[in-house]
Amino acid sequence: MPEKFALITGANGGLGTHVTKVLLDAGFTVVGLAPRIQQSDFNHPNFIALPATLNSLGAASKAVADVITRCGKIDVLAHLVGGFAGGQTVAETDDATWQRMFDANLNSAFHILRAVIPEMRKAGGGRIIAIGSRAAEDPGPKVGAYSASKAALVSLMNTVALENKDAGLTANVILPGTIDTPANRKDMPGADVSTWVQPGSVAGLILWLAGDAGKDVTGAAIPVYGRGL
Repeated sequence: MPEKFALITGANGGLGTHVTKVLLDAGFTVVGLAPRIQQSDFNHPNFIALPATLNSLGAASKAVADVITRCGKIDVLAHLVGGFAGGQTVAETDDATWQRMFDANLNSAFHILRAVIPEMRKAGGGRIIAIGSRAAEDPGPKVGAYSASKAALVSLMNTVALENKDAGLTANVILPGTIDTPANRKDMPGADVSTWVQPGSVAGLILWLAGDAGKDVTGAAIPVYGRGL
């Protein structure tokens, strides 16, 4: 296939590692963005490490400019950056926790979308995939800040899909249940991991959305609940 370039945020995380490997194996050149990522994290000639954060539009714009300089375009944005905090009711949630969840799960997406969309529109197309959460549509108690930030991400991605359908861009968000990552196993000892979603399943869906078969899917919030349904 013609050379395709993917920008993956959170590329060396529990899910990001799987997504990066899947896209590399599929023939993509992958730029992996994370605060502490190294070229040695992925032993592949088509991998490019990009140490960066998304805590401001300036940081996101600089990172995207670096990608355009090196690759010329961005065909796929897989935005995997996020965070979790829970254990408090809405009445007990402090401002710092609320802000941290919105910075991690919404504002990071807002910054990278503002930087990437103009480049995709200039190129005449692109695929944008973000990772939400089941909690966006099925919130539970004591995760109010997390659930609200993920629900806002779904709304943001739907708007991006509508605003860019004329330019050949697709924008979709995946809503997984609990993903079986080392961090989640550490944070939830004793949980029934047999009902958790395998990261490879999410990575495979991202690859499908990024490929020719996914070209007509946009504005979707796709549940991936597995046996936890």
